[in-house]
Amino acid sequence: MKNIIEQNKSVVRAVIKKITGSNNEDLEQDVYIKAWQNMNKYDAKSGKFSSWLGVLTANVCRDYFKSKFYHQNAEQIDDEVLENKTADISSQEEMLSSKERQKIILKAVDSLPKKLRQIIELYEFEELSYPEISKKLGLPQGTIKSRLFNARKILAEKLKFLQGE
Repeated sequence: MKNIIEQNKSVVRAVIKKITGSNNEDLEQDVYIKAWQNMNKYDAKSGKFSSWLGVLTANVCRDYFKSKFYHQNAEQIDDEVLENKTADISSQEEMLSSKERQKIILKAVDSLPKKLRQIIELYEFEELSYPEISKKLGLPQGTIKSRLFNARKILAEKLKFLQGE
């Protein structure tokens, strides 16, 4: 397990930082524990280990955002955002920190239908290419592009208040 941690530490940390907006050692430890517990579920035929670990990391981050601990802290932020939504958009932009924006965006991503959410996660968070996603999911590249377009369209509508529209 020590070799796995050393070889994949940068991938795990990058995914956690990209999703949560900060380095979170507790989440990193949770990822390694889950990886160790689910090692028997990894199939080398389905892709690289680092990709599997990246998806597992993204799932751990999503679980964290769904946790009771996170919701207790996030409720305050959500209330502030909703109150500010009716305020002047330019002042709202100033009030939203990068971390708050990321939380709002992740909630919007989580609200997508599974097939669209999966494509967004693989393309945006895991930074896989169209051919890699196509191979991983067994779908034509055209389907991948279409779903990515639809997911972005839905997210743009849900998040347009963040863009100042």
